[in-house]
Parts: sequence; structure tokens; C-alpha cells
Amino acid sequence: MDHHGPKEGDSVGTAAAGDAGRGPAAASSSGGVVVQVREKKGALRAAIPYMPFPVAVICLFLNTFVPGLGTFVSAFTVLCGARTDLPDRHICCVFWLNIAAALIQILTAIVMVGWIMSIFWGMDMVILATERRCRAAESDLH
Repeated sequence: MDHHGPKEGDSVGTAAAGDAGRGPAAASSSGGVVVQVREKKGALRAAIPYMPFPVAVICLFLNTFVPGLGTFVSAFTVLCGARTDLPDRHICCVFWLNIAAALIQILTAIVMVGWIMSIFWGMDMVILATERRCRAAESDLH
């Protein structure tokens, strides 16, 4: 007895193809099912601000050579109006979350954990800045 799910051509597979666009699963042109995955971010990760690209690169550079310094600088961009993935939190709360992340990076840099975390944090800043830049370019086209 096979417990691996429906085979190609089964009625369940064709029913899924007929449900294209309804909910998180949709059918692709080849008849397969596409599943959308959404990353759930923790409070510290969601507090990383969407900064202008040059500022994000500077923060990555600072985080690479002085762990936590770029994260500390990025906290102040929140006070200057940078958006985060925590829209329901007060600006001061998001600011202090970024300061906490910077302190964690500084204090754990001695055992290399903070330094690695700091570099990844900086890379996330650049990725978010790139997404911000792409969205701005798309809105200019429309």
C-alpha cells in the first residue's frame, strides 16, 4: 500500500490544478502545485530597518570590522524614520531592540558568535535595502 500521496494524473492532483490562485497553494503551468513559504521573523530580526542602500553598506562595513557598531548606527535610522517589519511597535521600542541587538553582538564578539552575528546582521541590512530599492524602482514604472 502506497502512503506517499497522489500520483500524477490522480483526481486530487487535477483538483489542485483547478484551485489556482486560491490560498497559499496554486497550480503552475506544468500541472504541479506551487507552495508559498513565508519566513517568520523574531522581534530582533524584524527590527532591522529598511535603510537607503549606501547607509546599509556602511553599516555592513562597520559590523564587519567592529562587531555591533553598524547595528548601533542602524538603530538611529529608526529615529530618522526608517521603516521596519514591526509597524505596530512604537519607534522607541524598535530603537531599543536594535540597541539590544548591537549589545548582544558586542558582548558575544569575544567568542566569535557576536562577530559572525554582526556580519550576518549587516548582510540582512543590505538585502533589505536592496528590496527597498527594487520596490521603489517598480513603483516608478507604474
